[in-house]
Amino acid sequence: MKRICTLVLAAGLLFGAATGASAIDFKAKGQWLMGFGVGDANPIKNFRDANTGKSSKFNSDDDFQAAQRLRLQLDAVASEALSGTVYFEIGTSQWGKASNGAALGADGTNQIKLKRAYLDWIVPDTDAKVRMGIQGVALPNVAGGSAVLDADAAGITVNYKFNENVGLTALWARPLNDNYVDGTNSKQNNYLDNMDLFSLMVPLTFDGVNVTPWAMYGMVGKNALKSWNEKNNAYDGVGTADGNLHYSLRPYPGIGVTHSGIGSTGNDYGNAFWAGLPIAVTMFDPLNIELDINYGYMQGMGRFDATKNGNVTKRSSTERQGWLAKALVEYKLDWGVPGIFGWYASGDDSNPKNGSERMPSVAASGNFTSFIGDGNMGWIRQDYSLTYDGTWGIGAQIRDMSFIEDLSHTFRVAYWGGTNSPTMAKYMDSAYAWSDGWGNNTGPYLTTNDGMLEFNLVNSYQIYENLEMNLELDYVANFMDNSTWKKANNGNGGSFDKQDMWKAQVVFAYSF
Repeated sequence: MKRICTLVLAAGLLFGAATGASAIDFKAKGQWLMGFGVGDANPIKNFRDANTGKSSKFNSDDDFQAAQRLRLQLDAVASEALSGTVYFEIGTSQWGKASNGAALGADGTNQIKLKRAYLDWIVPDTDAKVRMGIQGVALPNVAGGSAVLDADAAGITVNYKFNENVGLTALWARPLNDNYVDGTNSKQNNYLDNMDLFSLMVPLTFDGVNVTPWAMYGMVGKNALKSWNEKNNAYDGVGTADGNLHYSLRPYPGIGVTHSGIGSTGNDYGNAFWAGLPIAVTMFDPLNIELDINYGYMQGMGRFDATKNGNVTKRSSTERQGWLAKALVEYKLDWGVPGIFGWYASGDDSNPKNGSERMPSVAASGNFTSFIGDGNMGWIRQDYSLTYDGTWGIGAQIRDMSFIEDLSHTFRVAYWGGTNSPTMAKYMDSAYAWSDGWGNNTGPYLTTNDGMLEFNLVNSYQIYENLEMNLELDYVANFMDNSTWKKANNGNGGSFDKQDMWKAQVVFAYSF
């Protein structure tokens, strides 16, 4: 009887799929990643607490990790004018960790996420293409990835092409809404906490030259980025799956905000603005030239007390604005593509009273390099959100070198310098300048006295048509200035022993 029921059920499923196939064409694709890595990504070896005078090893993670990630995408295609897409992610599941279902027994709660879910359709009798729903949103960029926004967000995108040379893209995205909880007044939950972004992009395509000027305006509710809970005397605000969305809009990493919180503001909404001009020149092929210029502004929404030596010294501004220029020049050869790249971003001056001079971002994804940046497969460190703000750098690379069939190599070397004033270290709560002060990585906070030298070697072997083995080796020589950063910890004399960073990881990627 069980076998008969099973056969009847299978026949019903097949019949249902067959009848549906006459109207809808289902297409599936995805990727499995299995990775194993060893390394130390911490720039500090020992930290001496200014209050106790004791030194302790600054460990925050295991040296070895094994993990996996699965992404599955299903497209339901009715016609060339209408389709729907749902995109799931399972992981990243760290092997042995019960909370993500990878411990003994493998029956824990997996991190099953709805990564994207959107509808594509064409406006009847026009060439206007519409995408609405949770989708990948990336502002136009070349040379090192987006320094402003490249992440999944809910919104609507409309594309229209006037002719083969000129197009127009309009975007409305809502990254944040209804996440705020007031610890002192529950009646104000979800109040003035939406963040809305509006962008226009104009792709211009000519023979050998592509230019896409764009601009984006943001309206940010006064509670959208707020995370200080007066009732619990702690930070408990909005968290994002892609990391750093609200932190990279805040003025400073780890500066005395943690003692007093951000004050009130008379504005219900703050204004934000970004603009960019990415230019790609291919007319001199095999020479490729890319240049990207960005500007960003975030209105101050309340002031805070900056502290130094444990005392309030300046009533400071949360306003933030700055700029960034980055470029890449490379030449294609038969055996590889050598090139040089570089960038320069504005940095903080010595006075927090006038706000931050680093460019704000929403959810950036810099990819010039692999260790400090995210230029390789970027799966374990997928929330890194590199912004380049407050730094400058220059590097050289040879990518896609191949001397044996199915085996390729990319080698990079890059020097990172800082554009932030060394005086800012006096206001920091910790010498651990690698994060933004709330445990989120947006890139290294480097002063003009600091530097880092990064080496990357990425090797890719195509085992089968759909299976790749990727081996990455990274090393970063740490030139953070001890005399500058010993002034951190509110100037109370805390100190640290810096160390170099390194990483080796192998990832198996099955894509279909």
